[in-house]
Amino acid sequence: MKNTQSDYDHLLKYLIIGNSGVGKSCLLLRYSENEYSDKHIITIGVDFKIKSLTIDGQKVKTNIWDTAGQERFKNITVSYYKGASGVMLVYDITDKESFDKLGDWLIEVEKNAPSNVYKILIGNKSDLGDQRQVTYDQGKEFADTYEMKFIETSAKSSLNVEDAFTTMTKEIITLKKKSVEQEDSKKKNLINFNDSKNIQKQEKGCCK
Repeated sequence: MKNTQSDYDHLLKYLIIGNSGVGKSCLLLRYSENEYSDKHIITIGVDFKIKSLTIDGQKVKTNIWDTAGQERFKNITVSYYKGASGVMLVYDITDKESFDKLGDWLIEVEKNAPSNVYKILIGNKSDLGDQRQVTYDQGKEFADTYEMKFIETSAKSSLNVEDAFTTMTKEIITLKKKSVEQEDSKKKNLINFNDSKNIQKQEKGCCK
């Protein structure tokens, strides 16, 4: 059955980005199907999943794109930033290089994603704490610097995976609601201003 606009209140597009091997595909598999695989499957270009959920009584449909982390796929994945509502930047807490490359990924987001795209930072593989190369405080400091939410997750144990996606969804809906309210307020003020001008013109006309 084909989805129609009436099937959901919000349609959101997410991108999961980060270096190869940080667990992007595992995060998506855990969130969308509650499954986990120990095998490292290299994403060729992009992978795609749909997840529907209900937030505060509203039906939300999320289209989630898992992008390849290898440099040779950059030209393929760039076009998928278009129309994105949210971007999940992922690094591996046991791989310092994946953390150090976050700045490069942010540049890609700034160049290719909408200016109002929501960003959240994910430190994955928190179950491997004994192999940690990036502290929680380092991740938090980076996220705070770029005004992002920060969550450490484990696709293997499922720790915080659903929370990460749900947090992003809730915050995007809240931001959209505020944006609509601001636009409605501007329109209302403009209508009131125009009505006031019309009344003044009518009053001047009566006095002639």
